[in-house]
Amino acid sequence: MNFDELDAKMRRFEQSLDQVILPELYLAVRLDGRNFTRLTKEICKFEAPFDVRFRDAMIDTVKHLMQCGFRIVYGYTESDEISLLFHPDDNTFGRKVRKINSVLAGEASACMSLKLGILSCFDSRVVPLPNLECVKDYFSWRQEDAHRNSLNAHCYWMLRKKGLDVREATAQIEGKSVSWKNELLFSEHINYNDLPCWQKRGVGVHYVTYNKKGYDPVKGQEVLALRSRLEADLELKTGEEYQEWVASLLEGR
Repeated sequence: MNFDELDAKMRRFEQSLDQVILPELYLAVRLDGRNFTRLTKEICKFEAPFDVRFRDAMIDTVKHLMQCGFRIVYGYTESDEISLLFHPDDNTFGRKVRKINSVLAGEASACMSLKLGILSCFDSRVVPLPNLECVKDYFSWRQEDAHRNSLNAHCYWMLRKKGLDVREATAQIEGKSVSWKNELLFSEHINYNDLPCWQKRGVGVHYVTYNKKGYDPVKGQEVLALRSRLEADLELKTGEEYQEWVASLLEGR
């Protein structure tokens, strides 16, 4: 058997589990940090429940992913997770799931490892979405998850700092209502509504356009050129306003 025959034969096995996201579907990808609780609390010893250094490392990782070869219009991060929204026209790697997942997980892991100076690992999953309403719902879902996790984290770590162990703190807040948790924090002079927005709603990363001064050597004069850059939004809206804003990003690029 010559090489070409062997190559064709073996590629059938290699590609036997390939999945492709249909071009009619919207595409999101969610990445999650692996063992990040141990990484952030035991190894890096970041402040609990939130640390600006970790937040900024996650934002930098989102920006890196949005510029690593895919056409991504929006990145969202909360806690140790990242969600990416692809432009409908993106056809990188023929929309093969294994390529998208492996490349993005590798890029995120490498970027975060460099940012923190210690080995860090992400997993990745492709999320096909059938219509624009599902896109809106997806990012509302992740933002609501951020709010829930944030409230629980503030309650949990407040109790831990008061001397409760892991089991006791977990048991005290388990099954309690949102209002009960807010009252618990308020009893310690913490008004949850006054906490930084990024802790409660997560952070969005998107492109903005701006004018950059340049020089036209032909005309011999200064000119303004339209450029774009990535910016992090730490004051995200909520509800329908947030949904419509996310949808508008698909039209802007």
